[in-house]
Amino acid sequence: MSSLRFDASFHPASPDHAASGDSVPEPGPDQRWSTWPASPPTQRGPLPHPDWLVTASGAFDTELGVVKTGKEADVHLIERAVPGRPGSLLAAKRYRTAQHSDFHRSGSYEEGRAIRNTRDARAVHRKTSYGRGVAAGHWAGSEFAALTRGWQAGLPVPYPVQVSETEVLMEFIGDGRVAAPRLAQSRLHGSQLAGAYDQVVGILETFARAGFAHGDLSPYNLLEHHGRVVVIDLPQIVDVAANPQGLDFLYRDVVNVSTWFARRGLDTDPEALFGDLVGALW
Repeated sequence: MSSLRFDASFHPASPDHAASGDSVPEPGPDQRWSTWPASPPTQRGPLPHPDWLVTASGAFDTELGVVKTGKEADVHLIERAVPGRPGSLLAAKRYRTAQHSDFHRSGSYEEGRAIRNTRDARAVHRKTSYGRGVAAGHWAGSEFAALTRGWQAGLPVPYPVQVSETEVLMEFIGDGRVAAPRLAQSRLHGSQLAGAYDQVVGILETFARAGFAHGDLSPYNLLEHHGRVVVIDLPQIVDVAANPQGLDFLYRDVVNVSTWFARRGLDTDPEALFGDLVGALW
């Protein structure tokens, strides 16, 4: 994605713009006003914001299609742009609410975490309609927080743009409007995968040094983009010290990825890698 700068002061409905006699654009079909101006700083990505990110208050978010569907969330492709200007492509991950789906996240991921509002916590536990809606927003917030933490720790994750209720907006990883393929789709074998494996080990080590495990790491949530491995799907990251099953999750991450590389003909030693990661934790 190219790096572009935008005039964040431009707004098509501003008095200066209206006084010029120009018509004021309005969102068309499959469009909305950019949600950026309404988001407080705590719901926006870490500073400094990337140059490619459109933050202008007069921008539109245009729906371009669905990138991925899942049991708990769908990922949509949107373009955020001021009309008539180049924009930026974003992935909008929208967690399903009570009206559309039940949640399948295992409670074991949640050990060591807490929902502060006791009414919300009870509703989630009882799986009421309201509780499922709370859960959707909870997982969106958890993913945004994990992406932010990962970005700040130097992990190769999509830049977290913002979170709003059940929607997480993040950097779109791909070429044009085509999403980067998952590592599982790679046709490489044996030593051709050595570079990718080294990057995955680096991802695991960075997680471990921060005290976390991905919790669901596999070649299906690792993207391969021009030789760079990017990790996605982070809402369930596990605090290894706080979660009683933390080491089990870490071990599962190691076995999942090591087994895949081994099946592709690359020698791996999951037990040695796990030992190194445990050492990095403390």
